[in-house]
Amino acid sequence: MIQLDSGNVLLKPSHRKQVLAALKRAMRIGQRLGNFLLQITMKRVGRSYEVNFAVRDTAGNFQMRMKRHDWRDAVHDLARMICVKLSGQRLALV
Repeated sequence: MIQLDSGNVLLKPSHRKQVLAALKRAMRIGQRLGNFLLQITMKRVGRSYEVNFAVRDTAGNFQMRMKRHDWRDAVHDLARMICVKLSGQRLALV
């Protein structure tokens, strides 16, 4: 499950779809682990965007933070990092 809190960032419905598309692989891996919850918090700080992710699943919890000039870059970078962490957790469970 994904919870998106856009804070003071104005996201159009098409932008929300882009966020979910970037996280599609992470969602699949998380569902295999079980009890997957991903909380996304976005806020605008000056000219840059700060995106915070909190991931909770049966293997453990972790949090990540990324600050970039474009929210899309921050989401894509964090999506890659989440996939790597979740893959590591999945291998540790086996």
